[in-house]
Amino acid sequence: MAVDSDLKTTPLHSMHKELGGKLVPFAGWHMPIQFKGVIQEHQCVRDGVGIFDVSHMGEIEITGPDAKKLIQHLVTNDIEPMQDNQALYTLMCLETGGVVDDLLVHRFSDDHYFLCVNASNSDKDFQWILKNAGGFNASVKNTSQETAQLAVQGKHSEALLQKICDTPLSEIEYYHFRKGKIHNIECILARTGYTGEDGFEVYLPSKNAESVYKALIEEGKPFNLEPIGLGARDTLRLEMGYALYGNELNETCNPLEAGLGWVIKLQKEGFLGQVALKKQKDAGLSRKLVGLRLLDRGVPRPHYRVLSSGSPVGELTSGTFSPSLNTGIGLCYVSTEYAKPGTKLDVEIRKLNVPAEVVKPPFLPSRVKKINC
Repeated sequence: MAVDSDLKTTPLHSMHKELGGKLVPFAGWHMPIQFKGVIQEHQCVRDGVGIFDVSHMGEIEITGPDAKKLIQHLVTNDIEPMQDNQALYTLMCLETGGVVDDLLVHRFSDDHYFLCVNASNSDKDFQWILKNAGGFNASVKNTSQETAQLAVQGKHSEALLQKICDTPLSEIEYYHFRKGKIHNIECILARTGYTGEDGFEVYLPSKNAESVYKALIEEGKPFNLEPIGLGARDTLRLEMGYALYGNELNETCNPLEAGLGWVIKLQKEGFLGQVALKKQKDAGLSRKLVGLRLLDRGVPRPHYRVLSSGSPVGELTSGTFSPSLNTGIGLCYVSTEYAKPGTKLDVEIRKLNVPAEVVKPPFLPSRVKKINC
């Protein structure tokens, strides 16, 4: 299969082909959608441990005396209480309140942070930060090209990684990280993830990605480790009700309607979008992002219409078949009158109105502690 010259590839591109990955365009990258099948890979992570190549994600380093001040200005969450080696989920917003990106902030020290941003937004985010960095004594560097990222997710992730890691992983709390070595390669190991399972996201030099990936595949054999594609990544995150940029979040959405008020600290000192978000909160929400669980057979997909008594009341932002629940699930913005859990609606699937019920995400309970923000 020829690779479109406009598509980027990760350092593990050849490995994905060797392992039989089905490669597709995604966010400007040539990425594996699956290896042995979405359902099998999904259950591999839920029941044991899987490894994802997420090197398409972006990394931006911010250093200097005003690093903290700059990030406080850029993001909606409050990084003031953060300790060294802690990670925090947050948003960057436009002055209008729309979402530039959702991201993770990692703190090394008061004057050294790095951000993990979405693949499709890496360049945009970098330019947005530079645009708003004037007046701050801070250096901003896009390190995405030189950084690879692996996600090892599932209940056996710690046991597997510990076999070739020199850092005591049990000492890393959820949403914290440490520097260490895996297979003698310097890495950052963050106890974070996008699956609802315990796991680690490992940042390492791109040049060393293949050797570390091969070592993990080899050491993972006793744990039945499998490579996992983007298909299962999507079903796993959707079961947890996690927002995906470009689906639930974008530059025109209201993140309060998306249920992300918990990462918007309106009381902190001025940040981009604060005035608009405060006005939106004071005015009250006219719609909300809700979960929909099908009550009959069918596979919901993004943009499928959601109906009440035959009339459209919204469309799915995300939708898939849930291997864990054995039914279709999705996310959708609806007006508040339809947002109460238990409300009966329909999803239009191939001209059939399939009954569904509004549920409050997540669709499954997380196996990790709630993020303390």
